[in-house]
Amino acid sequence: MIQLKEQISIAAPPDEVWPLISEPAVVAACIPGAELNELTADGAHRGKVTFKFGPTVAVFRGEAKLTYDHPAKRCLIEARGIDQRGASRARARFDVTARGTDATDLSLEGGFEVAGPLEMFASAGGVHVARALLAEFAANIGRVIETRRTGGANAMPEQAPAASGTKILGRALLDGARGIIGKNDKGNA
Repeated sequence: MIQLKEQISIAAPPDEVWPLISEPAVVAACIPGAELNELTADGAHRGKVTFKFGPTVAVFRGEAKLTYDHPAKRCLIEARGIDQRGASRARARFDVTARGTDATDLSLEGGFEVAGPLEMFASAGGVHVARALLAEFAANIGRVIETRRTGGANAMPEQAPAASGTKILGRALLDGARGIIGKNDKGNA
């Protein structure tokens, strides 16, 4: 399983951010390429996530179970899916926590795995793509908060388009380069 531990900051207090994080439809609309289709009888959210990398498109259909601890502002996400062609399977488990006072520090800790033809890509660049998607999510949540503050109290965000290979891979490459430069700087110190 590929481990991921990230923290992002959102320029709004947790009491303003957490209600949005607690609305699966808002969260899905803020993740590039994500779409919710239904809530099952057992409480799972079914949907899909689409990634575009140049001419290649990967569409994962699956479901996520969300377990909220509202007083602690914490959510456990357990998800699984299969790509549109049926050749790759993905599984993820993440713990999301919101903390802070004037701004929200949103932490995401857990891991994911991909089996099948997309496994090599996930192993090589999955963490960087996840970081880029998380940054896009934070920016989109920030826009929802601003819209609601300026009078659109019930405004839903527009559905974020499919994760663009150019934008997401650009951020992923920048993130990877920062990691390499950071390692080289530490090695030269």
